[in-house]
Amino acid sequence: MPIFARVIQRACPTPYRSLHRLYARPMSAQAAIAKLHPDVRELVLGAAKAGGVDFGKSEKDKAEVVEWVENVAQGSAVKAESLKDLDAKLVPRTYVVSNYPTVADVALYGALHSTFSQLQPTQYYAHPAVTRYFDHIQSIPPVRKSADALSPAFSHIAFDFTNAPAIERKAPEPKKAAKPAQSEQAPAKPAKETPASSSDASNPKAEAKDAGEGKAQKKEKKEKKKEGAEGADGKKKAGGGKAAAPAEDAGEPIPSMVDLRVGHIIDVKKHPDADGLYVEQIDFGEETGPRTVVSGLVHYIPIEQMQDKWLVGVCNLKPANMRGIKSFAMVLAATSKDGKEAGIELVQPPANSKPGERVYFEEFEDKTPLSQLNPKKKIFETIQPGFTTLETREAAWVNPATKSVHRIRTKDGQCLAPTLVGASLS
Repeated sequence: MPIFARVIQRACPTPYRSLHRLYARPMSAQAAIAKLHPDVRELVLGAAKAGGVDFGKSEKDKAEVVEWVENVAQGSAVKAESLKDLDAKLVPRTYVVSNYPTVADVALYGALHSTFSQLQPTQYYAHPAVTRYFDHIQSIPPVRKSADALSPAFSHIAFDFTNAPAIERKAPEPKKAAKPAQSEQAPAKPAKETPASSSDASNPKAEAKDAGEGKAQKKEKKEKKKEGAEGADGKKKAGGGKAAAPAEDAGEPIPSMVDLRVGHIIDVKKHPDADGLYVEQIDFGEETGPRTVVSGLVHYIPIEQMQDKWLVGVCNLKPANMRGIKSFAMVLAATSKDGKEAGIELVQPPANSKPGERVYFEEFEDKTPLSQLNPKKKIFETIQPGFTTLETREAAWVNPATKSVHRIRTKDGQCLAPTLVGASLS
């Protein structure tokens, strides 16, 4: 038996045969893992033996794995004062090295476990990216198998994501719309001279005004008051600096009002109180961590095909309670033209997409989505019937009036359904 293997065998009670995978790896990886705390080292070896975690697929990845493991062994990566920096590093990442789990992730999870086992919700809410990462790694099958074998040292930790503080998400302020919005607020006029709203009720009001009926003035006042209650900030808030979204909200719904983004499912479970629902944690590249999303896909897409899936998400719908769990987005799925039983598939972004990457409609590239769709105006419901997949399986919006085709894409290419043609998207 080689000398180094005998050293590890003495330091670790795991039978030598469980170390053959480790011994086959570069000496630098062996040396780094040998420095870990005995419990963490056992966890790493067990996960490696179970399969599904790697030592690095390229020389660059292997070097990064060694660097992370050494930092964990030294304790520098998991000190309380380092959590803020670690959180910042993990915001854009699912794993610490590349896009697949490695022994570095197992080591980091193991070292963080004792800290996270003592945190209260308000404390782990303060580090959303680390919390999201920790919860994902502890749920990976080979890691869970190894951790359960060492229980209670690495028991599963449950997080209360449902009651996490509400997150305010606002779209960037369109510069072009700021100037017109300011002019709308400019001079205050008597009620009888106030121009009619640009909403669907504008024509009746104009006709009533032309006829000189006194009721028109009352109707105008009433509708203006209603607009203010529905959040028409651009006309009601002082200063007018954030009037862009309400200005776009008025008038005919257009597809660019919908906020589409690339998402990555980092965890998926069945809803505890609904047989047909999944509860997913989806990374949309936000500093606040993944969003909880509830999808009715249990009977159409196996859970194994949902795990680690890349998709397109609708991110500006109003959050909705789904059997006791609040959903903060919707996955965009293609439904066969022959009905749900004939097949449902998730719309896929181009290869090498990143979480949070913008998805837009061709010829609407310069438009900015609304921060949140007003459910009373049924913008998504109005636009959705035009969503479909073309003969090329490309996702698109077809204008029902002009029949013009606007493909759904990122900067790197079109978004596709795996097999379905002529499918509806919702």
